[in-house]
Amino acid sequence: MIIGLVSFAPYLRDIFLKKTTPHMYSWLVWSILQTIGVIAMIVGHAGFGAVGLAAGGLVSISVFLLSFKYGTKNITKFDTFCLIGALITTVIYLLQKDPFVAAILITIIDFIAFWPTYRKGYMEPHSETISTYLLSAISLSLALLAIANYSLITTLYIGSLVVTNLGIVIILIVRRTVGAVKI
Repeated sequence: MIIGLVSFAPYLRDIFLKKTTPHMYSWLVWSILQTIGVIAMIVGHAGFGAVGLAAGGLVSISVFLLSFKYGTKNITKFDTFCLIGALITTVIYLLQKDPFVAAILITIIDFIAFWPTYRKGYMEPHSETISTYLLSAISLSLALLAIANYSLITTLYIGSLVVTNLGIVIILIVRRTVGAVKI
């Protein structure tokens, strides 16, 4: 949990320095998802493993609110499509009661929500803070180890967050190395 919270310090610093421009749509969906994810983990008896995700949810809400002033203005139709898809899937989740289905839906929604940030990171690789995503992946990996009751319900979402965070790290490193190309 401490690593997860510390991982956001450089991100928040870079937002205020106008080095990082969070994608509002991604952070909105992540804020909603982390809240739902924590609830699902508590229902699934994840124990202490849910605490880190809860803390991350509070930070996500903060970044979302900051994105109104400091966020990217490069929002495309694709981004809007991802936002709508994620929100529709969230409504479907809220209408059903099965924690297993919820874990799958939250994982899908989060993956969809990452695409606007992946696109932005690909196009503007210096507009994101790599260390935040790397430290988040490490923190979430440790959260997996802290789960009290291992099941698909309690591990799928956090495991997918590890993968998606590492995905943006790879995109940013490769694009910074190769150089950004405007399409």
